[in-house]
Amino acid sequence: MSSLSLDAGRVGILGAGPFGLALGSMLAKGGRPVTIWSTTPSVAESINRDHACDRLPGHELPEGLVAVADLGELVGLARFLVLAVSSESACDRLQTLGAVATSSHIAVHALGALAPEGDRRISQLIADETPILRSGVVAGPSMAADIAAGRTTSLVCASEFDEVTSESRRLLSVPSVMRLYRSRDVIGAELASALSGAYTIAIGLADGLDVGIGTRAVLVTRAISEMTKLGTAMGGTAKTFSGLAGLGNLLVRSSVENDRISPSYSFGLDLVKGPARVVGEGPRAAIAGLRLARSRGISLPILETVGNVIAGEVSARDAASKIFETVTEEE
Repeated sequence: MSSLSLDAGRVGILGAGPFGLALGSMLAKGGRPVTIWSTTPSVAESINRDHACDRLPGHELPEGLVAVADLGELVGLARFLVLAVSSESACDRLQTLGAVATSSHIAVHALGALAPEGDRRISQLIADETPILRSGVVAGPSMAADIAAGRTTSLVCASEFDEVTSESRRLLSVPSVMRLYRSRDVIGAELASALSGAYTIAIGLADGLDVGIGTRAVLVTRAISEMTKLGTAMGGTAKTFSGLAGLGNLLVRSSVENDRISPSYSFGLDLVKGPARVVGEGPRAAIAGLRLARSRGISLPILETVGNVIAGEVSARDAASKIFETVTEEE
C-alpha cells in the first residue's frame, strides 16, 4: 500500500464504542471525513443506514461518519488512525491491525488504560504488534456524552514525534468544540490517563459512604500524589499528572452530573454494596497499576486499598476508614 493512496485528510477510528462514536460524530459534524471500524457488521450497518447506534444512545450520527466492518478497508482509506477499543481487546485488535497497516500510517490511542498483562503500555503494544512507526496517545477530561453533544473540551496529544502531534492537532481539533495541546511525555500521559480512572473508583467509594467534601478534596490531592509517584518512577514527568491527562481526567470522571457519570465512578459507588465484577477500564487500571507498583516496590496506599475492595478482601467501610487514615497521616 502506497502512502500516496491514503487520504491524509481522513480520520480512521478503530472501535465503535461510546468514545469512538462520539469522536467520529464530532469530527464529521465539523466537516472532517471519518471512517469508523466495528468488528460487528450489524453495528456498522446501523450506523450507515440509521445514523444511530445503541452504544451512544440519544445521539443522531452525521452522514459524514461512515462505518465499515473490514479493517483492511479502513486502513486503505485513512493514513491517520485513532485506536478507541477496550484494553481487554487491545492486543487482539492491534494484531489484526498489524496484518493490514503499513509504516505509512500514523496512530494515536485513546484508551486511558494499561495493557491487561505485563508492563507494556498501549503505545508499546502498537510498536510491538504493528509496523506503524509513529504513534502517540490522546488523553484528557473528555466524556463521550460531552463530545457527542458538542460541549467544549480539550485533550492533550503526547508523542515523541512532532508529526504525530501536528497531525493530531490538524485532524482532531474542531474550532470552539475540541482543542488539542502538545506533549512529549508519552509515559506520563498514558499512566495519568489510566490511573485517573483507577483513582476515580476511590472517589466514588468515598462519595457512596458520604465521607464529606473536605475528605473528598484531600483524597483528590493524595490521588494525584500517588499517581505522580508511580508515573515518575516509570519515566513520566511530574507536571503531566497535575495536567489534563491526570487531574483534569480525575475531576471529570468523578463528576456527579447525571448524564455524564463515568463507569469508574459508578463502579466505586457500587462497591459500597459489596464486591463487584471487574468491568471497565477503571477497575482493570487499578489492578494493572498495583501490579506495576508492587513490581517496583512502590507504596500506593489508596490504590492498594481500592484493589483490596475490588478483590473482596476488605469491606467498603473498612476501606474508607483506611483511606481516611492514609490521607490525613500523609498530608
